[in-house]
Amino acid sequence: MSIPRREFLRIGGMALGGLGLADVLAGQSPRPLTHKGRGGTGAPDTAVIMLYCLGGASHLETYDIKPDGPEQMRSVFAPIPTRVPGMAICEHLPLHARIANKFTLIRSLTHKINIHNDGSIAVLTGKEPSVPDPTSTARSEHPDFGMIASRVRGPHRAALPQYVAAPYPFQMTRPTYLGSAHQAMASGDPSGPVYSVPQFSLRGQSVRDLENRRQLLQQLDALRTERARHEAHNTLDQFQQQAFEVLTSPAVARAFDIGREPTALRDRYGRNLWGQSCLLARRLAEAGTAVVSVILNVPQNGPEFTNWDDHPGNAMRPGHFGAYMTTRFPYYDQCVAALIEDIYTRGLDRKILIVIATEFGRTPRIRTGPPDNSIGRDHWPDAYSALISGGGLRMGQVIGATDARGAYVAETPVTPNDVLATIYRHLGIDPHHTFTDTTGRPIPILHDGTPIRQLS
Repeated sequence: MSIPRREFLRIGGMALGGLGLADVLAGQSPRPLTHKGRGGTGAPDTAVIMLYCLGGASHLETYDIKPDGPEQMRSVFAPIPTRVPGMAICEHLPLHARIANKFTLIRSLTHKINIHNDGSIAVLTGKEPSVPDPTSTARSEHPDFGMIASRVRGPHRAALPQYVAAPYPFQMTRPTYLGSAHQAMASGDPSGPVYSVPQFSLRGQSVRDLENRRQLLQQLDALRTERARHEAHNTLDQFQQQAFEVLTSPAVARAFDIGREPTALRDRYGRNLWGQSCLLARRLAEAGTAVVSVILNVPQNGPEFTNWDDHPGNAMRPGHFGAYMTTRFPYYDQCVAALIEDIYTRGLDRKILIVIATEFGRTPRIRTGPPDNSIGRDHWPDAYSALISGGGLRMGQVIGATDARGAYVAETPVTPNDVLATIYRHLGIDPHHTFTDTTGRPIPILHDGTPIRQLS
C-alpha cells in the first residue's frame, strides 16, 4: 500500500537526490531556532546573495590593482578611478566604478589553504577540512552558511525554499549532520526562453491532477486507520501537506517566475546565465528566501569561461595572461552592477546583503608553465579581495590593504570567518550556537571570527 503514496511524492521533478519532497520536508521537522535580526532587532526577513567566483579570481586583476609593481608581478590591466576618492579598480569594470559608493571592497582577506575545494570549504563553512585534499575533490564535514540558515530559519510561511543555488549547489559542501533537507535547491538555468524550476515542475500534472492525487491518498489513508494512530504516520501526513503547499504555492511560483520582470531590466542584467541568475537571486531574496548562492562559472560562451582558475596550462592562451579574463569581465561587470543598483533602487539595500567571494587570490608573480608554455598566476590564499554591498552597512570604502606587490596583508587582516560572522549577524543567526554532529559532539556554527567592525 506504500507504492501509491511514494508515487505521489515523486511526480515529475519532486524527487531531490532520491528523496521525495515530503521526505525532504520531514528533515526540516525540528523547530526553527530562535534568532534575531541585525542589531538584535528580531527581523527574520533579511537575506544574503553570495556571488562566488569559482576557481580563485585574481585580486591583482580585479579589485587590488598594482600597476607599478616589478615586471612579471604588476597587474596586467590598468586601474580606473571610481566614484569613491582613492578607490581604483580594474579598467574592465567601468560599471563597478560608476556605483562604487554602493559597495565596500575588502583587500585584506587571508587564510592558508591553496587547494580549490579545501579553500572553498573554509570560506563557505568556516571550518578547514581535517585532511587536505590536493586533488580538490574534498567534501565538507560541516554545512555551509546557507544550510545553517535553512536550519535556523525553518520552513518559510509561504513555502519558499530557504536556500537556493543558481544554477547548481556548491559541489564541495554537504549538509552532513543538519540533514539532507537543508541542501540548496538548484534553480537550473533561468536564462532560456522558457524557464521552469526542475524540482518544482509537475511535468504535465496540473494542480487539479495533484489535488485529485491528494484526495486519492486521503481515501487510501482512511483504510489504514490502525496505522493512522501512530505518530510517525501522522507526521508523514503533515509533510505531505507541506509538499502539496510547496508545489501549489502562489508565492513560490511568483518568486521563480523571472518572466514577470520588465524586458529592459532583464536586458540590464544581461541575457545570459550569470545575468539572469543574479536577477532570479534578487527576486528570491526579495520574496523571502534566506540565502541564494550564484556560482559565476560558465556563462555559456565557450571554454574561456570555464572558471577563474587562471594559472599556466589551464586553458590560457600562450603569451597573453588575462585574455580570458577580458572575455569574462563584460558579463561579470554587467551582472554585478545591475544587481547592486537594483537592490538600492528597490529600497532592498537593508534587507539584502550581497557578498562577492572566491576561494583565494593569485600569486604576485606571473609565470610560464606546461603543458603549452602558457602564462598565468598560481593559487595564493595569503592575500585576496572580496566585495560587500547592502545589508544596511557602510558602503563606499576600502577595508585593509596589501603590500606593494599584493602578496601579503599590510593593514587590517580579515579572515573568511570574519566575513561569515558578518553574514550571520545580518541573518540574525548566533554564530556561537552549537549543533550536534553524527558522533554526538557539539559543533559551534563558528569556532572564531567577528563581524567586520568597519562595516558597521
